[in-house]
Amino acid sequence: MGLLAAACASLGAWIWLTLAQGMFWRTDVRLPPRTAPARWPSVAIVVPARDEAEVLPRSLPSLLAQDYPGEAEVILVDDGSTDGTAALARRLARAQPGLPLTVVSPREPEPGWTGKLWALRHGIAFARTARATEPEYLLLTDADIAHEPDSLRELVAAANSAGFDLVSQMARLRVSGFWERLVVPAFVYFFAQLYPFRRINRPTGRTAAAAGGCVLLRTAAAVRAGVPDAIRQAVIDDVSLARAVRDSGGRIWLGLAERVDSVRPYPVLADLWRMVSRSAYAQLRHRPLLLAGTVAGLVLVYLVPPAALFAGLAAGRPATAWAGGLAWLLMAGTYLPMLRYYRQSAVLAPLLPLTALLYLLMTVDSAVQHYRGRGAAWKGRTYARPSDA
Repeated sequence: MGLLAAACASLGAWIWLTLAQGMFWRTDVRLPPRTAPARWPSVAIVVPARDEAEVLPRSLPSLLAQDYPGEAEVILVDDGSTDGTAALARRLARAQPGLPLTVVSPREPEPGWTGKLWALRHGIAFARTARATEPEYLLLTDADIAHEPDSLRELVAAANSAGFDLVSQMARLRVSGFWERLVVPAFVYFFAQLYPFRRINRPTGRTAAAAGGCVLLRTAAAVRAGVPDAIRQAVIDDVSLARAVRDSGGRIWLGLAERVDSVRPYPVLADLWRMVSRSAYAQLRHRPLLLAGTVAGLVLVYLVPPAALFAGLAAGRPATAWAGGLAWLLMAGTYLPMLRYYRQSAVLAPLLPLTALLYLLMTVDSAVQHYRGRGAAWKGRTYARPSDA
């Protein structure tokens, strides 16, 4: 009787998620309608980079080659790299005619700052003071993100046409090996479930999020929101950035990318595990009760359906089997659009409970590492307790 009740609760949760959670499972939220402005505003592209020599040859040239009608430049912030990132960036710029590149190297982050936001602070400050007039827009993009030649033009046209202060695209992550196929599409699916894009994009919505790999930000909005200083301790900096812009009266937009791709490989499970676990407990604001609730929720929503189906069939309990099977069907059905977006086989859809179990373990491991004093460890730095900003 307990398993039947859990299966019915899971089925109810999936009916609610499918119909009432902002249609999170749909993947048709792309750049809004846009027209070319009469005058193209100036843009500074700021790229924080720490030990990115492996991916830079596949990303930086795409930024230098942007076909943008207005004034634009690339500022790469070398955040204490030890692998020759700065020198490589300069060599790539010499070999690639296009937008001008400036490489700046700030000192180590001051106490209370996470590394990426410290790098962004210096890149934004340089962009605003190095020229006679500050840029009207800032494109904040990670060192592992490659852009098609028209990416900047389309982002600026979208922001300018609709009056957005922040336009962000969730870059299409690399999906090649087995573990990437199993984990990566689900990463974006879970993100959209937590932060439904349609709710974010409502002018009066309260939900706020962005995708840190590609954020076009109006400079005036950044100044008004006080970013990045106002969110300097945030490990999950993209969500905090979007919230700060919205709280200061700015309009934000988030959707899936069509011509912006991550080139960073995650060939083994350990790489993906680190990507998720470094910030999972920070997402839960380091609260044990939220962790317990998250684990219970993942078990109920993702693990109960297959358990109820198989247990119900084995024990001759059709009601349990039907409830579990229907919940699993809704789960797999809502996952299919994301698999199609990533050009993956529908065979992966029924495996979502397995992927959810991996994410559950990653989240628990994130908490364990936090209480061991490792916090959000990334590229040689550890952030013990980020702000709730």
